[in-house]
Amino acid sequence: MPDSPSKTVPATVDPGSAELSAPEAKSRPSRTAVASLIGTTIEYYDFAVYGTAAALVLGPAFFPSGNSTVSTLAAFLTFAAAFLARPLGVVLFGTIGDLLGRRRALVASLLLMGVATVGVGLLPTYETAGLLAPVLLVTLRLLQGVSMGGEWGGAVLLAAEHAPPGRRALYASIPQAGPSLGFLLSSAVILPTLHIAGRDGFADGAWRIPFLLSTVLVVIGLWVRTTVSESPVFTSTARRPAQAPVSRFPLGTLLAQHPGRLLLGIGAALGGSAVYYLTIVYSLSYGPKSLGIPQNTMLTAASIGAAAGIAVTLPAARLADRIGRRPVMLTGAVGCVLWAVPMYASLSSRDGVVITGAYTVGLVLLALMFSPVAAFLPELFPARLRYTGASTAFILANTFGGGFAPLVATWLHSHWDSPLVLGFYTGGLCLVSLMCLLALPETRDCDFDS
Repeated sequence: MPDSPSKTVPATVDPGSAELSAPEAKSRPSRTAVASLIGTTIEYYDFAVYGTAAALVLGPAFFPSGNSTVSTLAAFLTFAAAFLARPLGVVLFGTIGDLLGRRRALVASLLLMGVATVGVGLLPTYETAGLLAPVLLVTLRLLQGVSMGGEWGGAVLLAAEHAPPGRRALYASIPQAGPSLGFLLSSAVILPTLHIAGRDGFADGAWRIPFLLSTVLVVIGLWVRTTVSESPVFTSTARRPAQAPVSRFPLGTLLAQHPGRLLLGIGAALGGSAVYYLTIVYSLSYGPKSLGIPQNTMLTAASIGAAAGIAVTLPAARLADRIGRRPVMLTGAVGCVLWAVPMYASLSSRDGVVITGAYTVGLVLLALMFSPVAAFLPELFPARLRYTGASTAFILANTFGGGFAPLVATWLHSHWDSPLVLGFYTGGLCLVSLMCLLALPETRDCDFDS
C-alpha cells in the first residue's frame, strides 16, 4: 500500500545538515564499523553491569524483603522494565534515523544511555531514601531502555551502509560483537571489584564503581561517533525527493506495508536473545543461589563463552557474504535448538570446566545465528524504512526473547527446581527462530540502495 500524501513529505533533508559537522570526506568503512562497535560495546556494557548488579545486590538494596527470591524477582522486574521501554526508543530514534540521519540518532542514544547509567551509580538505596529509591531506579532503567531501542539498528546500519560491495554482513557484524564485548568489559570491572571489596563490600557500595566508570566510556564513544560521516545510503535517498518519499511516521508505514516480514524478523531473532540473556544475566544469579556454584566460576564460564562467540563472529559473517545469510543462521539455529538442554544441564554438575565448555559451545552456536542477522534484518526493508524496520524487529525480539527471559526463568525455577527447564524454554524459542528463518527469503543480493 503506497504512502498517502498526508503521511509523506518530500525527502528534502539537506545531507550536510545531518552530519553534525562531520568531515566532508567519507569515513572509511572500517573506521565507521569500529565507531559503531565502540557504541554498542558501551551500551551493552551498561546493560550488562546492571544485569550483573541485579543478580548480585540490587534486590536487597532497592527492594528489601524477607524472601531473597522476591527481592531478586523485583530486581529482574526492573531489568525487564527497560525492555518494555525499548519500543519507545525504536519509535523515537527510528524516526530520527530515517528522517534526519543515522548519526544523529546514534549520538543521542549513546548520550542518553550514559546519563542513565551514571545516574544509577549515584542513586540512594532503599535504606536511605525509602520508596523514592526504587522509583528512581525504575525511571533510569526506562531511560536506558529507550536508549537501547535506537542503538542497535543505527549501529549496524551505519556500518552496513558504508560497507564495500560483497562485504555487507562482515561490516555489519562488527558492531554485533558489541554485546559480548560489553559483557566482557563489565566482567573485567566487576570481578576485580568483587575480589578487592569482597561480597559484603560490593553490596555495601562498591557496586557503584562499574556504573560510574561508564562516564569515561561514554565520553570516548561520543568523540568517536562525531568523527564519522553520515551513511551514504541515507544521503543518497535524501537527495532523491521524487523517487524516495519519506514517511512522517516510519513505524506506521512499516506496519502497513511490511507486517509479514516484520513479524518473521522478530521471530528470527527471538531464540538467540533468550540464549544470550539467560547465559550472561540469569545464570549468574541462578548458579550461585540455587546450585551453590561460586560466583566467580559463573562469571568466568560466561566470559570465556562470550570470548569464543566474538572469535566466531567475523568468520561467520564473512561466510554469510559468500554463501548467503540463511545457511549460516540456520546452522546456528539448529545447533541452539539441539544444544539448549545440554548447555543448561551442565549447571547440575557444578563443575567449572564442564559449565565453561557447555557455555562456550552454546555461545559459538549463538554467534552463527546472530552474526549475519545484523545484515539480514536491515536487508528485509527498504532504505527509507530501514532504521525503523531493523530496529523494531531486533528490539521486539530482544524484549520478548531476552528481556523477560530472566523473569520467566525465575518463575519456572520456583515451580520446577531443575536447570533442564531453562533448556526446554530456550530450545523452544530457538525452534521458533528456526521456523521463521525457513519462511524468510535469502537477502544477500538485495538492492541495498533502494
